[in-house]
Amino acid sequence: MPVSHERTDSGIAILTFGLPPVNLYSLELHDDFDRVLDEIVATPPRALLIRAEGKIVSGGVDVSQFHARRTKADTQALYDRMLELPTRIDALPFPTIFAAHALTLTWAFEVAVACDIILASEKAKFGLVERVIGLTPTMGGTQRLAARAGVGRAKEFVFTGDLYDATTMERWNVVNRVLPAEKFDDAVLSFVEHIAVGPTQAFAAAKDILRHFEAGGVPESIARTTAIAAELFDTDDLQHGTESFLRDGPGKATFTGR
Repeated sequence: MPVSHERTDSGIAILTFGLPPVNLYSLELHDDFDRVLDEIVATPPRALLIRAEGKIVSGGVDVSQFHARRTKADTQALYDRMLELPTRIDALPFPTIFAAHALTLTWAFEVAVACDIILASEKAKFGLVERVIGLTPTMGGTQRLAARAGVGRAKEFVFTGDLYDATTMERWNVVNRVLPAEKFDDAVLSFVEHIAVGPTQAFAAAKDILRHFEAGGVPESIARTTAIAAELFDTDDLQHGTESFLRDGPGKATFTGR
């Protein structure tokens, strides 16, 4: 299967995709993503790491899928289906981290910016190159890039179709961290483990608050914050965390994600 997942002892779900030679998006690959995501959400992890096998993360989309469409309505139906993948990942209630070890084009980049955090190898490059076939990105990458880097940067990225290195993307606030290429996987897993041992439901609450911020700015997110935070009252992690803080001081609590 081109998409698979495994669980670590610390509760991390590692989703790996690989479709040689260059991990092109296809509807069949998307179906396999859905199958694995169904398995993952059935038993929610403490964090989800998405990574790719192969020399590159992805060379883009299987363009024959676009060329096979014969009507505008059929074409939009394809785009609607494609958009479902990053939208689903964006909505997940636990931390999501994308690891980009090399070239990451089109759909894979659009999945990356749908994740909470992007970790990139110093050798990684990124691009939305749909201009080469006369198309604009259809999986939300333009908008999500704009949310991270600003509208001007998103226009540059899409209009040029150029490749941008990891350091530039970190400077633009798109990539969260650039890590050495040597032992990249080990460094990624160490970072994700640090997230995974935290209060998972509190992180979900933070994601919810930030969704309201993205939708309506500071006023809307402020209006929602206290109700979202109050829901954490019933979590074991908050009760244990406050007790541990008072008893043992800060930084001593261990969290279960419940």
